[in-house]
Amino acid sequence: MSRPLRAGEKVLLLDSKRRRYLVQLVEGGEFHSHAGFVRHDELLGQPEGVTVRSTHGARYTAVRPTLADYVLKMPRGAQVIYPKDLGPILLLADVHPGARVLESGVGSGACSAALLRAGAEVIGYEVREDFAERAQANVAGFLGPEALDRYRIEVRDTYEGIAERDLDRIVLDLPEPWQVVAHAVEAMHAGGILVAYTPTIGQAAELRRALDDAPFGFTETIEVLHRSWHIEGQSVRPDHRIVAHTGFLTSTRLLGQ
Repeated sequence: MSRPLRAGEKVLLLDSKRRRYLVQLVEGGEFHSHAGFVRHDELLGQPEGVTVRSTHGARYTAVRPTLADYVLKMPRGAQVIYPKDLGPILLLADVHPGARVLESGVGSGACSAALLRAGAEVIGYEVREDFAERAQANVAGFLGPEALDRYRIEVRDTYEGIAERDLDRIVLDLPEPWQVVAHAVEAMHAGGILVAYTPTIGQAAELRRALDDAPFGFTETIEVLHRSWHIEGQSVRPDHRIVAHTGFLTSTRLLGQ
């Protein structure tokens, strides 16, 4: 049975044209658009999927946002890793409940939220304090403040070293991840997995050279492409637009020290 919508949680409002609006419900609050406004009180206590009308008669259906919805709509201080790459990162890094993960370059917290939702304990390194604060706020906004018990961010530069030891996983979103390879060898236990997101193939190639000179194995670099299809009656074809390149994912496993 669906839980009723409550004050403080976020909902996704879908209009008749399938446009999406991320709204945090507040007692006495209002959602305003070109089609008038909807009072939050009309949604509070209602089941997920309820449809309401604005003051101008526009229909809005309220559902709880998925993680993918939230990542695309949440406030940003930095560019986010998109949903099409977040899923593969979780699988490539084999993230599981209780895994100790160092994430460096937390940005706006999209990858942090994915790691935490998979059950990991995350230590974040971020050189910009404003990004660190934004990431913590975004994580709490989607997963709830209790998620911060498993999420610690330090304002520090991973290129200068990693204080943690016996890490299970390291996830990097940095311009020069090859500078972290030697530190990762010291910080992870044998069998630990490192995954790096890099926008350009040149960055991925430089990382691969560093990994080749370190005790890593099972290394691979992939690119994820996302192509949707138009299916309407007998009209079946690929959509004209494709979400192609966003970044390269390089994964590797520490075999020894």
